[in-house]
Amino acid sequence: MSTKILLIEDDPSLTELVKYNLEQEGYDVTVEMDGEEGLLYAQTQSPDLILLDWMLPNLSGIEICRRIRRHKSSQNIPVIMLTARSEENDRIRGLDTGADDYITKPFSPKELLARIKAILRRIRPALVGESLEYAGIEMDISSRKLERDGNPIHLGPTEFNILKFLMENPQRVFSREQLLDMVWGNDIYVEARTIDVHIRRLRKALNSNDKPNIIRTVRSAGYSLDQHL
Repeated sequence: MSTKILLIEDDPSLTELVKYNLEQEGYDVTVEMDGEEGLLYAQTQSPDLILLDWMLPNLSGIEICRRIRRHKSSQNIPVIMLTARSEENDRIRGLDTGADDYITKPFSPKELLARIKAILRRIRPALVGESLEYAGIEMDISSRKLERDGNPIHLGPTEFNILKFLMENPQRVFSREQLLDMVWGNDIYVEARTIDVHIRRLRKALNSNDKPNIIRTVRSAGYSLDQHL
């Protein structure tokens, strides 16, 4: 079955270019040029990945991303924001809203394809049935389910994969650059500060219900998963 990609973009020339290149790679592409319709499709059809324009009429890409993350049926779908905004604060805002990646217009089809492939590699576990456990956190990789002390935890795809890597290497300190390489791949350029955003979101989810923080920040070094804080 082909990977289903939803493109929410109102620029006809860009949608045609992106759709053509993705279909040449074997992806099944659906285009929605209206934000409300795109959101409805995301919540009812569960595509494998969403490409989301920031600047849409009526309903902005930022608001669409917020609603995607709030809705149970779509909250785990990876989202790549497409935008002409290139300032760092705008990129951080997009990631804070729930986007997993961010690509600035104009971009090449080759770069977009590389980022899509990087995300799809991260969300498909290599070993069926593999599970991990550390300090009361239980992760089922095949079903992508997570619990802490028996309570379910919902993570976005990027946070899930960061935690998976940390759980595979508990108590080891990894720099931002190492985490970027392990989670995104060294063929994709992502700013180091991006990791800080995802770590903050990961901590918020793991520490719900007043659970102790087990992600340690090591000054000038990076992060580690360590229950002995």
